[in-house]
Amino acid sequence: MFNSIFDKGSLTEGSVLLTAGLALLLGFAGSLYYTKKNETATRSLAFTLALLPLITATVIMVVNGNLGAGIAVAGSFSLIRFRSVQGTGQEILAIFLAAATGLCLGAGYAAMAFLLMGLCLSFHAVLTACKFGRTAENEREMRITLPESLDYEGLFDDVLDAYFSRYELVKVRTVEMGTAYQLVYHGVFRAEKTGKRFLDAVRERNGNLPVALSRTADAPGEM
Repeated sequence: MFNSIFDKGSLTEGSVLLTAGLALLLGFAGSLYYTKKNETATRSLAFTLALLPLITATVIMVVNGNLGAGIAVAGSFSLIRFRSVQGTGQEILAIFLAAATGLCLGAGYAAMAFLLMGLCLSFHAVLTACKFGRTAENEREMRITLPESLDYEGLFDDVLDAYFSRYELVKVRTVEMGTAYQLVYHGVFRAEKTGKRFLDAVRERNGNLPVALSRTADAPGEM
């Protein structure tokens, strides 16, 4: 079952076409699943996930034991890394899965490729259904700007205690050329539809300077 589909390592028209077809099939399945589960997935990433297994499998078939060609291909792949933007953990994982599927197919192990793709997508579906690692529905991020003349230590504690069941000051930085502070809090609302009252209370305290309230999200550089 897990033997190579290539007869004694040789490539034939039938084996190459079969490998290419399976690579396109698994690539499309993985891309379709990822785009359905991630509403923020871009069209560019969807095309990448769909075609990457075919490209990887073709490269592996062409190298086919040639050490010099293998080193050249490894070098070209390493250059691609420096021309790509930084992605999230799930995007990097999806790209690695597509590449690994192509590697399995290029080596002739079709059953291993199907097993790898099937297990990863199934387990991801289970984790998604269980809401594994998801933040609380009422968790919010607050960005409060206040004049540098105000002492921010404990300034908003009573307001935060009134509207949040728990909160934490995670960052303090200067803005507006050092003339103001920006406080970044993470917290969980006690009740729904209290955002406006919270913002009004903060604006009374910080002199009506900018206040931002949003859902907690991973920073672009975080995995």
